[in-house]
Amino acid sequence: MDLVFATHNLNKIKEIEPLLPPYIRLHTLQSIGCTHDIPETGDTLEENALQKAKYISERYGYGCFADDTGLLVKALNDAPGIHSARYAGSRKNAEENMDKLLCELEGNPERKARFETVIALILEGETRFFRGVVHGEITLERSGKAGFGYDPIFRPAGYTRTFAALSLKEKNRISHRAKAFDQLIRYLSSLRTNS
Repeated sequence: MDLVFATHNLNKIKEIEPLLPPYIRLHTLQSIGCTHDIPETGDTLEENALQKAKYISERYGYGCFADDTGLLVKALNDAPGIHSARYAGSRKNAEENMDKLLCELEGNPERKARFETVIALILEGETRFFRGVVHGEITLERSGKAGFGYDPIFRPAGYTRTFAALSLKEKNRISHRAKAFDQLIRYLSSLRTNS
Protein backbone atom coordinates (compact mmCIF):
# COMPACT_ATOMS: atom_id res chain seq x y z
CA MET A 1 0.00 0.00 0.00
CA ASP A 2 1.42 3.38 -1.05
CA LEU A 3 0.61 6.32 1.19
CA VAL A 4 1.85 9.89 1.33
CA PHE A 5 2.35 11.60 4.68
CA ALA A 6 1.51 15.21 3.86
CA THR A 7 4.07 16.98 6.02
CA HIS A 8 7.32 18.87 5.46
CA ASN A 9 8.20 18.21 9.12
CA LEU A 10 10.93 15.57 9.01
CA ASN A 11 10.64 15.09 12.79
CA LYS A 12 7.09 13.80 12.36
CA ILE A 13 8.22 11.35 9.68
CA LYS A 14 11.08 10.16 11.90
CA GLU A 15 8.60 9.63 14.74
CA ILE A 16 6.13 7.47 12.83
CA GLU A 17 8.52 5.44 10.65
CA PRO A 18 9.25 2.88 13.40
CA LEU A 19 5.49 2.34 13.78
CA LEU A 20 4.86 1.47 10.12
CA PRO A 21 3.81 -2.08 9.23
CA PRO A 22 5.80 -3.63 6.36
CA TYR A 23 2.88 -3.47 3.91
CA ILE A 24 2.89 0.35 3.85
CA ARG A 25 5.29 2.17 1.55
CA LEU A 26 5.50 5.67 2.95
CA HIS A 27 6.09 8.55 0.56
CA THR A 28 7.13 12.01 1.68
CA LEU A 29 6.19 15.28 0.04
CA GLN A 30 9.77 15.54 -1.20
CA SER A 31 9.64 12.09 -2.80
CA ILE A 32 6.50 12.98 -4.80
CA GLY A 33 7.92 16.35 -5.83
CA CYS A 34 5.83 18.63 -3.61
CA THR A 35 8.17 21.30 -2.30
CA HIS A 36 5.78 24.17 -1.58
CA ASP A 37 3.91 24.89 1.65
CA ILE A 38 0.43 23.39 1.90
CA PRO A 39 -2.21 25.83 3.18
CA GLU A 40 -3.49 25.44 6.75
CA THR A 41 -6.32 27.93 7.10
CA GLY A 42 -8.85 25.90 9.09
CA ASP A 43 -10.30 26.77 12.49
CA THR A 44 -9.84 23.28 13.94
CA LEU A 45 -7.25 20.51 13.93
CA GLU A 46 -9.66 18.42 11.81
CA GLU A 47 -10.05 21.14 9.19
CA ASN A 48 -6.30 21.70 8.89
CA ALA A 49 -5.49 17.98 8.65
CA LEU A 50 -8.19 17.45 6.01
CA GLN A 51 -7.07 20.50 4.04
CA LYS A 52 -3.53 19.13 3.79
CA ALA A 53 -4.63 15.59 2.88
CA LYS A 54 -7.06 16.87 0.22
CA TYR A 55 -4.42 19.12 -1.30
CA ILE A 56 -2.10 16.18 -1.95
CA SER A 57 -4.82 13.68 -2.88
CA GLU A 58 -6.38 16.00 -5.46
CA ARG A 59 -3.13 17.22 -7.02
CA TYR A 60 -1.01 14.08 -6.91
CA GLY A 61 -3.54 11.24 -6.91
CA TYR A 62 -2.09 9.31 -3.97
CA GLY A 63 -3.77 7.87 -0.94
CA CYS A 64 -2.73 10.34 1.68
CA PHE A 65 -2.85 11.20 5.35
CA ALA A 66 -2.01 14.41 7.17
CA ASP A 67 -1.98 15.41 10.78
CA ASP A 68 -2.48 18.60 12.69
CA THR A 69 -1.36 18.84 16.27
CA GLY A 70 -2.02 21.41 18.93
CA LEU A 71 -0.80 22.05 22.45
CA LEU A 72 -3.75 23.17 24.59
CA VAL A 73 -2.86 24.87 27.87
CA LYS A 74 -5.67 25.12 30.42
CA ALA A 75 -4.56 28.43 31.97
CA LEU A 76 -4.43 30.03 28.50
CA ASN A 77 -7.97 28.96 27.49
CA ASP A 78 -6.54 26.12 25.38
CA ALA A 79 -4.03 28.33 23.54
CA PRO A 80 -1.88 27.97 21.52
CA GLY A 81 -4.10 25.22 20.02
CA ILE A 82 -4.19 25.33 16.21
CA HIS A 83 -1.63 28.14 16.31
CA SER A 84 0.98 26.02 18.12
CA ALA A 85 3.58 26.03 15.31
CA ARG A 86 3.30 29.79 14.78
CA TYR A 87 2.61 30.86 18.36
CA ALA A 88 5.48 33.35 18.48
CA GLY A 89 5.27 34.33 14.80
CA SER A 90 5.29 33.04 11.24
CA ARG A 91 8.86 31.69 11.44
CA LYS A 92 7.65 28.54 13.26
CA ASN A 93 10.58 28.82 15.68
CA ALA A 94 10.26 26.25 18.47
CA GLU A 95 12.55 28.13 20.87
CA GLU A 96 10.58 31.35 20.46
CA ASN A 97 7.30 29.46 20.88
CA MET A 98 8.50 27.92 24.15
CA ASP A 99 9.83 31.27 25.38
CA LYS A 100 6.46 32.91 24.75
CA LEU A 101 4.52 30.11 26.45
CA LEU A 102 6.77 30.03 29.52
CA CYS A 103 6.57 33.81 29.78
CA GLU A 104 2.77 33.77 29.65
CA LEU A 105 2.64 31.12 32.38
CA GLU A 106 5.24 32.76 34.61
CA GLY A 107 4.07 32.68 38.23
CA ASN A 108 0.94 30.71 37.34
CA PRO A 109 0.55 27.50 39.38
CA GLU A 110 -1.98 26.10 36.85
CA ARG A 111 0.25 24.16 34.44
CA LYS A 112 -2.15 21.51 33.07
CA ALA A 113 -1.98 20.96 29.31
CA ARG A 114 -2.68 18.37 26.68
CA PHE A 115 -1.41 17.56 23.22
CA GLU A 116 -3.98 16.59 20.59
CA THR A 117 -3.28 15.13 17.16
CA VAL A 118 -5.89 14.62 14.47
CA ILE A 119 -5.02 12.55 11.41
CA ALA A 120 -7.12 12.85 8.26
CA LEU A 121 -6.86 9.93 5.83
CA ILE A 122 -8.10 10.07 2.25
CA LEU A 123 -8.01 6.67 0.58
CA GLU A 124 -9.98 5.62 -2.51
CA GLY A 125 -12.42 8.50 -2.12
CA GLU A 126 -13.13 7.79 1.56
CA THR A 127 -12.20 10.18 4.37
CA ARG A 128 -11.54 9.07 7.95
CA PHE A 129 -10.30 10.89 11.07
CA PHE A 130 -8.23 9.54 13.96
CA ARG A 131 -7.50 11.42 17.19
CA GLY A 132 -4.85 10.97 19.87
CA VAL A 133 -4.61 12.89 23.15
CA VAL A 134 -2.02 12.92 25.92
CA HIS A 135 -2.47 14.87 29.15
CA GLY A 136 0.33 16.41 31.15
CA GLU A 137 1.69 19.73 32.30
CA ILE A 138 4.00 22.54 31.27
CA THR A 139 7.26 22.51 33.20
CA LEU A 140 8.95 25.60 34.62
CA GLU A 141 11.95 25.21 32.34
CA ARG A 142 13.28 23.16 29.43
CA SER A 143 14.54 19.65 30.01
CA GLY A 144 15.84 17.05 27.55
CA LYS A 145 17.40 17.13 24.09
CA ALA A 146 15.21 14.72 22.08
CA GLY A 147 11.92 15.38 20.34
CA PHE A 148 10.88 18.67 18.79
CA GLY A 149 8.45 21.53 19.19
CA TYR A 150 7.25 21.93 22.77
CA ASP A 151 8.67 18.55 23.90
CA PRO A 152 11.29 20.10 26.27
CA ILE A 153 8.56 21.79 28.37
CA PHE A 154 5.78 19.16 28.25
CA ARG A 155 5.79 16.46 30.94
CA PRO A 156 3.21 13.72 30.28
CA ALA A 157 1.00 12.65 33.19
CA GLY A 158 2.56 9.89 35.27
CA TYR A 159 6.10 10.73 34.16
CA THR A 160 8.89 12.66 35.87
CA ARG A 161 10.58 13.55 32.56
CA THR A 162 9.50 15.70 29.63
CA PHE A 163 8.87 14.30 26.15
CA ALA A 164 12.31 15.64 25.18
CA ALA A 165 13.93 13.57 27.94
CA LEU A 166 12.29 10.34 26.77
CA SER A 167 13.68 8.08 24.07
CA LEU A 168 11.72 7.90 20.81
CA LYS A 169 10.63 4.38 21.77
CA GLU A 170 9.30 5.61 25.14
CA LYS A 171 7.56 8.61 23.57
CA ASN A 172 5.95 6.42 20.90
CA ARG A 173 4.29 4.30 23.60
CA ILE A 174 2.31 7.24 24.96
CA SER A 175 2.33 10.22 22.62
CA HIS A 176 -0.68 11.86 21.02
CA ARG A 177 0.67 11.27 17.51
CA ALA A 178 1.46 7.61 18.22
CA LYS A 179 -2.08 7.09 19.58
CA ALA A 180 -3.70 8.63 16.50
CA PHE A 181 -1.32 6.76 14.21
CA ASP A 182 -2.09 3.46 15.95
CA GLN A 183 -5.79 3.98 15.16
CA LEU A 184 -4.89 4.73 11.53
CA ILE A 185 -2.83 1.52 11.25
CA ARG A 186 -5.62 -0.55 12.82
CA TYR A 187 -8.05 0.85 10.27
CA LEU A 188 -5.71 0.14 7.34
CA SER A 189 -5.12 -3.39 8.67
CA SER A 190 -8.88 -3.97 8.82
CA LEU A 191 -9.14 -2.96 5.14
CA ARG A 192 -6.50 -5.53 4.22
CA THR A 193 -8.23 -8.22 6.27
CA ASN A 194 -11.61 -7.53 4.64
CA SER A 195 -10.35 -7.28 1.07
